[in-house]
Amino acid sequence: MTSIRRRTLGLALLVFGLSMLVIGFISYRYAAYEIEALHDASLIQNARLLESLLQTSLPDAYRDTLLDSLENALERAEVANTRLARHPYESRLTFQVWEEDRLLARSSGAPDAPLAAYPTGFTSQHIGDYDWRMYVMEVANTHQRIVVSEREDVRGAIIKTVALRTLMPDLVGLPLLTALLWWSIGWGLTPLLRMAEQIRNRDPHNLQPLTLGPLPHELATIAGALNRLLERIRIMRVREKRFIADAAHELRTPLAVLDLHAQNALTADNTEDRQEALGHLRSGVARSTRLVTQLLTLARLDPEEDALPDYRRTHLLNEVRESLAKLSPLAAERDQQLVLDADEHTAWSMPEEPGTIETLIQNLVGNAMQHSPEQSAISITLAATAQGFELIVDDQGPGIPFDERKKVVERFQRAGPSAGSGLGLSIVERLVMRHGGALELDDAPNGGLRVKVRLPSTVS
Repeated sequence: MTSIRRRTLGLALLVFGLSMLVIGFISYRYAAYEIEALHDASLIQNARLLESLLQTSLPDAYRDTLLDSLENALERAEVANTRLARHPYESRLTFQVWEEDRLLARSSGAPDAPLAAYPTGFTSQHIGDYDWRMYVMEVANTHQRIVVSEREDVRGAIIKTVALRTLMPDLVGLPLLTALLWWSIGWGLTPLLRMAEQIRNRDPHNLQPLTLGPLPHELATIAGALNRLLERIRIMRVREKRFIADAAHELRTPLAVLDLHAQNALTADNTEDRQEALGHLRSGVARSTRLVTQLLTLARLDPEEDALPDYRRTHLLNEVRESLAKLSPLAAERDQQLVLDADEHTAWSMPEEPGTIETLIQNLVGNAMQHSPEQSAISITLAATAQGFELIVDDQGPGIPFDERKKVVERFQRAGPSAGSGLGLSIVERLVMRHGGALELDDAPNGGLRVKVRLPSTVS
C-alpha cells in the first residue's frame, strides 16, 4: 500500500536533489569563471612585478646579479614549499624571462620549452605532460619578454575544492533535512489521521456529519464530500425504511383478502361458489400486482432521488398509442372505451426519461378506468402549446371535490371510499415535476375528473 507520507517525502527529496544538482552545476560554473579570472589577474600582477624589477636602473652586472638572486630565491622557496603544507587555494606560478633568444631567468617549475615565442597576452598550450595557462608580456623599450605560467590541473583542483566545500554543508545536512521533512509531513497529515480515526471508530448506524473542527482547505473539501455522501446514504436509508413500512402497510389488507378468497375457494361446497371465490382471488392478485408496481415506481421517483438520467427524444403520440394499446384489454373487460384525440400533423417530439409516458398513461388512464362505471368512455386528448404539450384525461367517475384535490396527490391519500391505493396521482405528479411540467385537476365537461398534464418540449 502506497504511503502518502513516504511518497511526499520521496518527491520532496527528489526535488531537493535535483535543485541541488542544478544549483551545484551553476555554482561550479560560476566559481570556475571567478577563479579563472582571479588566477589570470594573478598572472598579470606577477608579470608586472617582474617587469618593474627588470626596468630598475641598474648596471648590467648588477641586473644579472639581481636575476640570479631572484632565481635562487625562487628555487629555495620551491624547496621550502615541499616541506611545508600548502594552502589549498595557493597557486603555483612559474615564469621565464627572455631577451631575444637568450633565457635570462626561470623558476624551477617552469616548462623546459621556450615560451617567449608565443604571442603576447593570454594563451593556453599543452606542453610536456600538462596543460598550461600563460601570460606573455613584452618589457617596454627592450627586447625582453616575460612569460608567467600556471598549470591548468592546479587551477582545476582549486575549483573542485571550492565547489566541494560549497556543497558539503548541503550534503551533510541532507539526513537532518530528511528527518525534518518526515516529521513535518507527519504533522501536516495529523488532521487526516484524526479524520480516519473518527471514521474507524464510528458506529455504522451513525450517519451524522463528521465534526472535525477547523481543517486545511484540501481536507475540508474531502470532509465536505464525505458528509454529503453520508447525508445521501441517510436519506436513502430513510427512503428504504419508508418504502418497507408503506409496502407492509398497504399489502397487509390485500394479502389478507387474497388469503380469505383462497380459503373460500378451498372450502367451497359447489362449483359455482368455487368459481366465484377464484374470480375474487384473481381480481385481488391483479390489484396487488398493480399496488406493488406503483410502490416500486414511487420509490424510484422519490423527490430525494438524484438528477435525472439522460433524456432521449421521443414521439409523444406514438408513445401514448402504444401505452393505450396495452390497456385496451382491461378496458374491454369493463366494456369501457378509450378515445384518443390528437392532431396527426403535429410534431410530437419531446424529451423523455425512458418509460415516463407509459407510466403516466398507465396511472392516469388506469385511475380513470377504475373510477368510471362500466360502458363509459375515457377521453385522452393531446394538444400542442407554446411551451410544449398538454395531455388531458377525462373520465366519467364521481370526480374529486375541490377542497380535496391538493390532498389526493400525496401518497396513500384517497378521495372518499375507493378501491385504489392512493398512489396513481402521486406518481403522476412526481413524473411531471421531474420533467419540469405541471399537473392540474379540474372538473370534466361531462362530469367526472379532468387531469391535465403540461410537459415542456425542451429540457432546461
